[in-house]
Amino acid sequence: MIYLDNAATSFPKPEPVYRAVDHVLRNVGGNAGRGGHRLALDAARVIFEARESVARLIGVSDSARIVFTKNATEAINLAVKGLGLKAGEGVISTTFEHNSLAKVIAGLAERGSALTLLAPDAEGFISLSEIEKIFEGGTVRLLALSHASNVFGAIADIESIGRLCRKHGVIFMVDGAQSTGALPVDVSAMNIDILASTGHKSLFGPQGTGFLYVREGLELTPLLDGGTGDEASVLEMPERLEAGTLNTPGLAGLKAGVDFVLNTGVEKIRAHEVALMEELLQGLNSIEGCVIIGPKSAKKRVSLVTFNIKGLYPVPVGLSLDQNHSIMVRCGTHCSPQAHRTAGTLPEGGIRVSPGFFTKHSDIQELLQALKVIVSTKC
Repeated sequence: MIYLDNAATSFPKPEPVYRAVDHVLRNVGGNAGRGGHRLALDAARVIFEARESVARLIGVSDSARIVFTKNATEAINLAVKGLGLKAGEGVISTTFEHNSLAKVIAGLAERGSALTLLAPDAEGFISLSEIEKIFEGGTVRLLALSHASNVFGAIADIESIGRLCRKHGVIFMVDGAQSTGALPVDVSAMNIDILASTGHKSLFGPQGTGFLYVREGLELTPLLDGGTGDEASVLEMPERLEAGTLNTPGLAGLKAGVDFVLNTGVEKIRAHEVALMEELLQGLNSIEGCVIIGPKSAKKRVSLVTFNIKGLYPVPVGLSLDQNHSIMVRCGTHCSPQAHRTAGTLPEGGIRVSPGFFTKHSDIQELLQALKVIVSTKC
């Protein structure tokens, strides 16, 4: 079996991730913040250490600014709805966002926010001058976009966009689901005010884990009420945004995944994935009728490529790869219909291949050979 769907969730995980989850389930067992006995304290320690690892990865000095969630979708909802934007306040996003962000931003527009959606160029990049032109109107409060598109694969110039936001006093929120762990992310250097991310993709953690970074001085209204504390208490960060029992075994696994990234080095992970993408893009370009979405250069994209083959629908191609060649990819609209509309690939979507750090070059060659068979036989 060859797994090439790491943009949906990474697999396999590093061995320490499996061991960490198993250890907590078997030996810790307590509920953090819900008791003073040793197992509850052990659980609290697991969560604190996971918070510290995430903070270290993204350049945060105070780990209390890291809020754990069950996924990036929850983190985005918590952030956008917690800002309390008023009717008439300006919001900027793009036409290629994942539904996790696109639907929440659309909800703001329904409640009276002035929404501007920026369209990218043919490769998936947005114009900095266009952003600044909108900022000069003086009514924009929030700019929210993905660091890397899960359809185009294009890596946004987050550092330059962050500087523009800071210059104009605009809150800058980044969806890091496809970038955290795969690309260098430093929230201070990039002037990121809010970073939402998942734990189960390039951080190698279990599904059901994610986090939200909120810079100091920016406070959000909780999305959920309840959880720990007495009747009159007002919880401090991060607990006031973490209502209810956290996924302690999952967060132990997330810490192990983040530590794997820290110990391996984001640069080494990135270099391997770029090499795989260069091989993949070159091979796809040699297949007759293959049309690739997004940047031509592997260095301008994260480790995913969405494409179509003229005369073939994407879903049957994916089924053939799975059933006849034991190769796992993802086909369809990838929870990003806006992006596919922008790319001109609705309603069918496309075929997405996303290698990961554990993907071998031989896996890419087997995929390319399988695609050539499918093209020659029409599935």
